[in-house]
Amino acid sequence: MKHVLGLSLAMWSAVTLAGEDKIYNVNGSNYEGYWSKVSDDAPLVLLVHDWDGLTDYEKQRAKMLNDMGYNVFAADLFGEGIRPTEVKDKKQHTGELYKDREKLRALMQGSLDYAASLGGNSNNTVVMGYCFGGAAVLESARAGMKAKGFVTFHGGLKTPDGQNYQQATAPILVLHGTADSAIPMSQFATLASELEQQGVAHEMITYSGAPHAFTVFGSSRYREDADQKSWQRFGDFLQQYTQ
Repeated sequence: MKHVLGLSLAMWSAVTLAGEDKIYNVNGSNYEGYWSKVSDDAPLVLLVHDWDGLTDYEKQRAKMLNDMGYNVFAADLFGEGIRPTEVKDKKQHTGELYKDREKLRALMQGSLDYAASLGGNSNNTVVMGYCFGGAAVLESARAGMKAKGFVTFHGGLKTPDGQNYQQATAPILVLHGTADSAIPMSQFATLASELEQQGVAHEMITYSGAPHAFTVFGSSRYREDADQKSWQRFGDFLQQYTQ
């Protein structure tokens, strides 16, 4: 499978996305995910959005993963039609899930189960996410979700009180900006110590000068060097742990 490095927003303007929006239900509520398939036997990536909800950004990343040979299901953790644009609304929707970890875990597992129903290989899956989505990925790792690996890009790293990684089933890759003021390096170091003490295979990389959300195309926070390096490492991780 070939690797595709991070691309600028301008380069993506002409890209045609070939996936499909999919309505699915978790515990009585509807969610709108995005399914992008390349072949029946391809490994699956479960992709989790940041605090904006599932937008074209995640769909662009899904296309990049398709080009590398992976099926992708981009999960929706907020609900059908909920794509917040105001900071207060983003905080509200993420805050509700941070306060209800059981619901967050159920949404993650429900999204993976739905992806499997579409033909995604849940036995050959890597789970990855951005920012809030990265925190959701680590929540799933702590919950014992069955996957080949867990990857977070500039995601929340703090372990909630009363939780640990003793049920983690697969390696964890953390890709983080050293200049991230929202999720400081003290949390990065604490997580590294936790994973080591609990015997969880992990790799944790920081990128100098990269702030929070350094992979977001077209943003003032975007850092091309860190984006490309982290995407390359992600591609290597996928090749290493999926069949």
